[in-house]
Amino acid sequence: MAGATRRQLVERPAMSIQPKRVAIVHDWLNGMRGGERTLEAILELFPRADIFTLLLDREKISDTIGQRKITTSLIQRLPLAQSKYRYLLPLFPKAVESFDLSGYDLVISTSHCVAKGACPPDGAMHVCYCFSPMRYVWVFQEEYFGRGPVRRMLLRPVLDWLKRWDRRTSQRVHHFVAISKTVAERIARFYGRDSTVIHPPVDTTFFTPGGEQQDFFLMVSALVPYKRADLAIRAFNELRLPLVVVGDGPDYPRLKAMAGGTVSFRGWVSDDEVREAYQGCHALVFPGVEDFGLTPVEAQACGKPVIAFGEGGVTESVREGVTGLFFREQTVDALVAAVRAFQTMPFEPARARQNSLRFSREVFKERLKDYILRRFT
Repeated sequence: MAGATRRQLVERPAMSIQPKRVAIVHDWLNGMRGGERTLEAILELFPRADIFTLLLDREKISDTIGQRKITTSLIQRLPLAQSKYRYLLPLFPKAVESFDLSGYDLVISTSHCVAKGACPPDGAMHVCYCFSPMRYVWVFQEEYFGRGPVRRMLLRPVLDWLKRWDRRTSQRVHHFVAISKTVAERIARFYGRDSTVIHPPVDTTFFTPGGEQQDFFLMVSALVPYKRADLAIRAFNELRLPLVVVGDGPDYPRLKAMAGGTVSFRGWVSDDEVREAYQGCHALVFPGVEDFGLTPVEAQACGKPVIAFGEGGVTESVREGVTGLFFREQTVDALVAAVRAFQTMPFEPARARQNSLRFSREVFKERLKDYILRRFT
């Protein structure tokens, strides 16, 4: 696997299905995040599937993905595409529509941007595994593009056009699968379509209990505004309790400046070090709203509880009072109160671990296999 900080996935017994010829359309492949871990699990079901993607950086993907036949789009050939690809968003619809999928019987799009807009050939079935309808245009405009009347005025025509394209091309999908109830509700609201929830997979064979208990709370996150690391930092400044922040991003300078003496930053670390942090912490702190959120499941797989803002996908992965607790207002005071309440409550590592197994790779593959076979045959 490319990259020294990425683990090689353990080989598992084959559990594959072969409708006939399968194409998987993924937005872009320039890192190994939750979407790419999900793609790996899907590839285990379809050992001969081909991949189509807007953009590819082979140095940043796993061997599991990289060994497949991968077709890229015109975006791949544009100057600075690898580093500035997000600025090319208006070109993405045309790029994904340009893929020639003729000859494939099953098209699976794994989509959080435009992948679901690919054009399946006549007679093929198109299943979209939807991480979310395009966040940039529907739910997080300010978080991605910033605030200000001039910026909004310049962007509005483009975003309105993207919304129309996104809604129209949802009709190219025969069946939607959502990663959470939160995403299923968006699919219904924005596309007028029904969907089935199949939660994304977590490698519960890698994230396991162990190590030594240490004296810190943990946040694992990209440092971008909507993750609300600022809320956690202010709360732990007030609490004067140790908080370790794993992750990096454009918000780092601002967050570092506000951090008190009990808050430390580790940046991006290896998967082994992330697991060690989960195993050693008192609890994972999760103050943002996510479509699903893999880190709360990873923490529970390591036997650790979660203190989370009670909205979004985390309400489906954490059992309140059993494997964690929720705070109901996204404020410093509410998070401080939740941490203090947590310190008075007993949590059993075995129950957190058991809860996480609902989201294992094997459960995911079995559910997705059954879902597709029922519709394909």
